[in-house]
Parts: sequence; C-alpha cells; structure tokens
Amino acid sequence: MTDWRAEGLRVFREMLPGVLPDGDVDFHHGFAPELMDIGVEGVFGRLWSREGLARRDRSLLTLGMLIALAAEEELESHFRIAERNGLSRDELAEVCCHATGYVGFPAANAAKKAAVRAFAWPADNGDTAVT
Repeated sequence: MTDWRAEGLRVFREMLPGVLPDGDVDFHHGFAPELMDIGVEGVFGRLWSREGLARRDRSLLTLGMLIALAAEEELESHFRIAERNGLSRDELAEVCCHATGYVGFPAANAAKKAAVRAFAWPADNGDTAVT
C-alpha cells in the first residue's frame, strides 16, 4: 500500500527543493490544518506521481488552470515548479500570453505578476501594469 503522505512530500521536495524541512512535516496547527494534508497527499502524492503525463505536461496544465482561477499565490510556486520540470522562462512567458485568448488579459496579467515575483524578473520598461 502506498504511503501517499510520504510520496507527496517526496514529490514536493523534488519540485520545490528547500521549501520543506527534511523528514515528516507537522501541518497540524492553526486554522484548517487538514488542508495541507489534503494537498500533500492528494495533489502531490496521488496526482503528481501518476504515470499518465510527464511532469512538464502536468505543469503546463496546472499553470493554465491556476491562471484561469487567477490564483496568484499558487501561480508563483507553480512557475518555479514548471521551470524545474523543464519549461524555459520564454515558454512560461508564452503561457501567460496564450492565456489572454482564453481567460482574458486580467488573469494573464495576474499570472505575469506572479512570474515576475517567482523569478525576481524586472518589470518591462514602461509597463505600468506590473508593479
């Protein structure tokens, strides 16, 4: 039987090294402590470890969904994950541009802002939309 918590922590650490300490992590404090368990076990353990898609492809899909949701905080982490999973920064910029046709400029621009924060990119010259 698979230990989905251990698998989720392993996958998370591979994709975002240095974010979590070694060993098991106690998320059981504060408001809704089970939420992190659901994410670690269900999302990183069960979904990201599946064999049906390469991690690079999963990153593209995840970015598209998070852009559509305008989930800036999660996007910031997932831009770093996507780079680690093999997407270039030029490809990540293209993901933001492509999103305008499907989810609109506001969501795509929110994604661009998250990417700027994720990689500490300077804002484009004269671009007042990114601060």
